[in-house]
Amino acid sequence: MGNSVTEICNLVYTYGRLVDAGDFKGVGRHFAHARITNDRSDEVAEGAEEITAMYRRTTRLYPETGTPRTQHAFNNPILEIDEDADRATCRANFVVFQQTDRLPLQPIIAGRYRDRFERVDGAWRYVEKHMIVDLMGDLGDHLLIDL
Repeated sequence: MGNSVTEICNLVYTYGRLVDAGDFKGVGRHFAHARITNDRSDEVAEGAEEITAMYRRTTRLYPETGTPRTQHAFNNPILEIDEDADRATCRANFVVFQQTDRLPLQPIIAGRYRDRFERVDGAWRYVEKHMIVDLMGDLGDHLLIDL
């Protein structure tokens, strides 16, 4: 068994890397046993197929890069791990930066994640990611929907 703190933080950071790479199928696989919710809607996406479809429906990809041209930054992760129960939570802040032909490099959204994890067969995995938006900038080049 590895270090639980490192493994859980790596799950959080991998999420951002997958989104920034435009790998929405990878995002779906990352959350295959989980659900994603947010404070701006009642929408719930659960499992690999629904989560992949949600990202494809909501996030703009640029043909020249195949990515959303974003960079996720995470900070202040606070983990609570129950090793005996194989359960954990992580509260972390996020900022998403974006640069496009129209938009100079700038933060476009910031908020908090409330994540829950479980350990199955010795490996940590997501149970839930809840997104809380605190600050919004120009999301017009990032999202295909209105928040």
